[in-house]
Amino acid sequence: MTLSKPTPEDDEYAGMNAARGRRTRIIAWVVIVSLILVGGGSTVLALLFG
Repeated sequence: MTLSKPTPEDDEYAGMNAARGRRTRIIAWVVIVSLILVGGGSTVLALLFG
C-alpha cells in the first residue's frame, strides 16, 4: 500500500475544511442559544398565564 502525496488541490480544500468547521461551530452555538431563549420564554409565559 502506498501513501498518496498531497496535491495542490488538497491544499485548496484544506482552507474550505477550516471554514466549514468554523461555520458548523457558529451554527451549533446559534441553535443552542435559540433553544435556550425559546425554552426560557415558554417557561415565563407558562408562569405568567398559568
